[in-house]
Amino acid sequence: MLPRDDALAPLPAGQLHWLRCGELEVALAAAAGGRIAHLRYRGVEWLVDAQETGAAAIAWGCYPMVPWAGRIRRGQFRFDGMPHRLPLNFDGHAIHGVGFSRPWQIDRLDAVAAEVSLQLPRDSYWPFGGIAMLELRLQGHTLQLRLSVQAGEQAMPAVLGWHPWFRKPDRLLFNPRAMYPRDREGIATLPHVEPTTGPWDDCFVADGDITLVREGQRLRLRSDHDHWVVYDAAPHATCVEPQSGPPDGFTLAPHRLEPGQRLALTFELAWVADSS
Repeated sequence: MLPRDDALAPLPAGQLHWLRCGELEVALAAAAGGRIAHLRYRGVEWLVDAQETGAAAIAWGCYPMVPWAGRIRRGQFRFDGMPHRLPLNFDGHAIHGVGFSRPWQIDRLDAVAAEVSLQLPRDSYWPFGGIAMLELRLQGHTLQLRLSVQAGEQAMPAVLGWHPWFRKPDRLLFNPRAMYPRDREGIATLPHVEPTTGPWDDCFVADGDITLVREGQRLRLRSDHDHWVVYDAAPHATCVEPQSGPPDGFTLAPHRLEPGQRLALTFELAWVADSS
């Protein structure tokens, strides 16, 4: 079991498993939170690298957020009428789930695809159990990701997300239709408001594609859910995070999984011709 402080300590990348398809290269670091450690297209690296930056576990690569995404206010929520308190690991809140700081098991691996899984705990870090599953597939100029969580023998709440730390793009093309305002604690609240101008550390509702432009390349992002968190205040990186619901989702927009029921989130990253 990881001590609380280790959730913010640098994690070694461990053994990297490289997947390659044409000009697209992906390095999976299953031992470092099931994350993608490198994402390269035509030789251009798109992700912040822990070895270069000394980044904490929450601040490099592209990792799954499960069984919750973003912050849970003060680590507290109610489920089935019962209060629950999660360990606090960031600024007085519980952030990004339990998967990013634990080793995942590789269930299948070949040249262009991988499947990994994580048995979720039943302890103070997460009292409900369940299993998280991650599928990666390279196809042409596209990386397809699918993250899912399945409840075990008891019902549980769930919010899923991906947290890519993209190296700072030249442009972010993004047209959200609504935004969750944040309160004094920096936590998303309701009702929705009109999107403001950045810099952002905010959750949005957006229907269309999101595009990053960098070093003459255009990276198009798509998800089968309409929630996105964008963090672009850092000078070296921009995070564009697809989520199945908002931060503090167990309270703000609860999603319940019955025993054996599954929630999934897909995330597609595709390099397209630069028309600018």
